[in-house]
Amino acid sequence: MRKKTVFCLVIAAVLALTGCGKGTGGSSGEKETVEKTHVTFAYVGWDSAKLNNALAGLVAEKVFGYTWEEVPGSTPIMHEALMKGEVDVNMEEWTNNMPTYEEDLEAGKFKELGVNFDDNYQGFYIPRYLADENPGLKTVKDLADYAGLFPDPEDPEKAIIYGGIPGWEITEIMEKKIKAYGLDSYYNYVVPGSDAAMSAALTSAWDKKKPIVSYYWEPTWLLGKYDFVLLEDDPYDEERFRDGFGACPAVTVTVGASNGFAASNPKYCEFLSRFHMPSATISEVLAYMQESGADHEKTALWLLTESHPELVDEWLDEEQAKLLKEAIK
Repeated sequence: MRKKTVFCLVIAAVLALTGCGKGTGGSSGEKETVEKTHVTFAYVGWDSAKLNNALAGLVAEKVFGYTWEEVPGSTPIMHEALMKGEVDVNMEEWTNNMPTYEEDLEAGKFKELGVNFDDNYQGFYIPRYLADENPGLKTVKDLADYAGLFPDPEDPEKAIIYGGIPGWEITEIMEKKIKAYGLDSYYNYVVPGSDAAMSAALTSAWDKKKPIVSYYWEPTWLLGKYDFVLLEDDPYDEERFRDGFGACPAVTVTVGASNGFAASNPKYCEFLSRFHMPSATISEVLAYMQESGADHEKTALWLLTESHPELVDEWLDEEQAKLLKEAIK
């Protein structure tokens, strides 16, 4: 009985060691990395992000055989979710609008896969028809002389400037700009509750040919469809910008992945690292979607089959590109 017990213990030990070795691929003691076949994208509330999700989701589905979904939330919440692994991919990490971005990246809390676009602009915009009617209104500082054009319907003593999205750092910076330039003596700074509310204010003003001045950004369907003019500002000054002085820099918008997803899905992340679209292209496509009534998935197909099919070869290797073209033709 004693010999039989010893023999069983030896066999059990061998099996245990064999199992560990198979799981780690060596003696490091780490668990085997298993590919994840379902992708959770961050949806931060605006159309370009949803379009990018639809494009990356289309490739995930047709080329890699993955399923995918979106999780909605604000920019800071989705950044936190990415670092916690609660979402796998954020197609639009607006780096300059998140004060902890560089710190989090350097700390290794998530993976930056590449630059989605970095030729975008943001700031205070007015409609082209208003700029043509008022040639002296060219800069942000000029707004002090044109407050009469923008009456606040809820405050007869002040004009109104629309700000950014709640939770964005740029929204606070633009409010500081109003104060830094002394415009708070003439204007109330009003922050709409969402991108939809801001877009509605701008399009309503355009349709009625009324004056409006509002923070906005590129790329968007609105700036792809309507002709708005960015008011000029002093040259960008990195040291003074966060206090409200100077023009907004073009924001580098990156593609980010959680550490776990990046480790387990290197081939898909290689595609994401090559994913890039100029702001003008994004605005063009979003305007098409708005005018045609197509949803984001159908718009993604239109983009890759009719509008800009060259993107397929830019994003994917030859074999992957062939698979996608066959699947969407």
